[in-house]
Amino acid sequence: MLSVDSIDVFIKSSRILRDVSLEVGKGEVVCLIGRNGAGKTTTLRSIMGYLRPEKGRILFQGQDITGKKPFEIGRMGIGYAPEDSGIFPDLTIHENIEISTWNRQTKRSDSERLELAYRVFPALKKYKARKGTQVSGGERKMLSIARSLALDPELFILDEPFEGLAPAIVTEVANSIQEIIKMGPSIIISESNIYHVPDFADRLYVIERGEIIFSGTLEEVARERDVLRIIAGTT
Repeated sequence: MLSVDSIDVFIKSSRILRDVSLEVGKGEVVCLIGRNGAGKTTTLRSIMGYLRPEKGRILFQGQDITGKKPFEIGRMGIGYAPEDSGIFPDLTIHENIEISTWNRQTKRSDSERLELAYRVFPALKKYKARKGTQVSGGERKMLSIARSLALDPELFILDEPFEGLAPAIVTEVANSIQEIIKMGPSIIISESNIYHVPDFADRLYVIERGEIIFSGTLEEVARERDVLRIIAGTT
């Protein structure tokens, strides 16, 4: 579904990513774990076309998307929920979700895609007439993912969907993501907290100082003391 092949990314003169490679198979849930500033968001923004790698390439369903614009990548079938949610403050909740149906046509009708978004995130339905700034932080996270869901993508990219949320909201968002998984798309989730990595993750990558230092399962990373020391603060 997705292959990131040995990319280097610079921001101004600083090399942020070094030879980063990762893969996501069809229907897989893959987590990218790393401390703040390790390079998670830069990796995801590079996949989405906001940053262009100086070296390497990015393939989506076998097509080279390196250097394509974000709206072109979204139209190809990659949904993105950024760390800051990226909500349009002057639009209502409903309009924020609906806007995804304008960018990409799929086998599902626009009304089906909107109905699906509200079914997975029912808490948003009662606020659909509110502006994007008139809901809580947790609801903005839900809205960001719901907007991606309305795109009807084959691949979801979720940048720290649980960051800053109360435990009860973390559970609610995780349950909604599980509902999305049942529909069959591939998902990348970035997280700074290893304890937020959901049990349903198939594999994870650990990134540190712009380099991938581990690839494997949750069970395997638990045996890597040096890696755990970095991402969980264990001794």
